[in-house]
Amino acid sequence: MTYNFAEHPARIVRAAEMPDDTPAIPAVIVGAGACGLTAAIRLRDAGIDCLLLERDSIPSGSTALSSGFIPAAETRLQRELGIDDSQTRFAEDVTEKTHGQAAPHLVQAYTRGVTGAIDTFERLGIKLEILDGFLYPGHRARRMHTTPERTGAALMASLERTATAAGADVLVESVVRELWLDEDDRVLGVGYASPDGTIAYVACDVLILACNGFGGNAAMVHALLPAMRDATFAGHTGNDGSAIAWGRALNARTADLGGYQGHGSWITPQGALMTWAVMMEGGVQINARGERFQNENNGYSEAATGVLAQPGSLAWNVFDEPVLTLARTFPDYVEAEKAGALRTAGDVPALAALIGCSVETLQRTLDGIAAGRTDAFGRTFKRSLQAPYYAVKVTGALFHTQGGLDIDAECHVLREDGSPFPNLLAAGGAARGVSGNDVWGYLSGNGLLSAVGGGWVAGATAAAHIQK
Repeated sequence: MTYNFAEHPARIVRAAEMPDDTPAIPAVIVGAGACGLTAAIRLRDAGIDCLLLERDSIPSGSTALSSGFIPAAETRLQRELGIDDSQTRFAEDVTEKTHGQAAPHLVQAYTRGVTGAIDTFERLGIKLEILDGFLYPGHRARRMHTTPERTGAALMASLERTATAAGADVLVESVVRELWLDEDDRVLGVGYASPDGTIAYVACDVLILACNGFGGNAAMVHALLPAMRDATFAGHTGNDGSAIAWGRALNARTADLGGYQGHGSWITPQGALMTWAVMMEGGVQINARGERFQNENNGYSEAATGVLAQPGSLAWNVFDEPVLTLARTFPDYVEAEKAGALRTAGDVPALAALIGCSVETLQRTLDGIAAGRTDAFGRTFKRSLQAPYYAVKVTGALFHTQGGLDIDAECHVLREDGSPFPNLLAAGGAARGVSGNDVWGYLSGNGLLSAVGGGWVAGATAAAHIQK
């Protein structure tokens, strides 16, 4: 049959069984981003067949647009490097960043699950290393795991290659339009559309929603994230809120819809992410008046709203030679510099002319940056900045949302009364994360913690269900 997308949005179909001659597979996963691919790797490691339905022509999702850093504790890599860390300490850091708002059952499940995922990735041939040289805000140990390329695209390529080599099947350009359930809320299967509008069906024992958040749905952003109404959306356009729409149609519970990852360092006009390592190692953000306006070490997510509140919704990342050397180890920044993002000023008057502010104001701002000094925002500096100065113009951006379907510790989707659906699971962008209900709850790496840790847990739950 053909499907008119404009006339018939994603919908729930109640039936006793799937259409005749529908092929069946034990596990179907909606979305082949980092979450879906991790779940598939877990399932195939247990010898269970699975099918990933991916809307894009190449699996990418939010992960491909990120730096690709996965936080995890007690991994083989950490032990090999002698890094003093624990899953307990990691869970404490996640909880502390949200001031206790993060769902405790998910914090525990994900900080345990991500370790199993990382160690399995390595065992299956994915080359990983731990980011060295600095700590992201809120982390007390070096625990960011990355591919040598240090890009989300490289991570995605490695995950897809590993999942398919293990036997997982991926169908691209396949948009799920129908969820089929019986009267007891047991998932029977899905209907998915090809680019020509043709609908095909597949039955399954377990369905995992690993599809998306809602950052690309302007109406939902306006309603649920008012601080981001006019912000640049730097995430994946496929984040259209489908999982939440299905959940509402099923009377499923949602949670933490006010949580999201912003970023206060979106390079403009080039349109690229600038690593927050620049801030952690001595850089500052200065507005058009020549003033600093926040503690840059609190985190890049909440920095987005700080930048957006400045004149023109703009700021300048200002740093010096040692920080520039560090920035150039990040591929995203290197590409932005090639595109003309970096400006150089030999002295304070030249920097003031670049920013468009008074020399006197800028000089007072820079004089406030000194080794051992704690400023009015609560930031303590390790050293002052030295000429020549470097500057990159940035704005605040929305990357991805952190709220979604409410789930239990095994990633079962929950009904409004708190009871679980029998065989419907969710994780990653489709489900609530561990960042609480506001922008400041996002700890660096929480997106991939939820995607990889959640994908691992969902895959294990699906495997256990099918093996019964």
